[in-house]
Amino acid sequence: MEATTRRQPFLLVIVFALVCVLSAIALVYTKHESRKLFVELESLTHARDDLNIEWGQLQIEQSTWATHARIEQVATDDLSLVRPTSAEIFVIERQ
Repeated sequence: MEATTRRQPFLLVIVFALVCVLSAIALVYTKHESRKLFVELESLTHARDDLNIEWGQLQIEQSTWATHARIEQVATDDLSLVRPTSAEIFVIERQ
């Protein structure tokens, strides 16, 4: 009987040590995953910021290209269009 009572505390210490080691490994793994995900988040945040900057630049460029003066310049210079005279303009009334 004395051998089994001695074994119980020893077995309990082994189980606790094993639980502590497994807990430490789980902690290291979760910390590593957390850091990996944080690095990915920072990378995606940086990419988002770059895309937002590019989007703003494209909106400015679009507004520049769509101005009335720019369209008129392209029509006259590139397409050789001319403004019609008042005699060439007809108003059609809707009935």
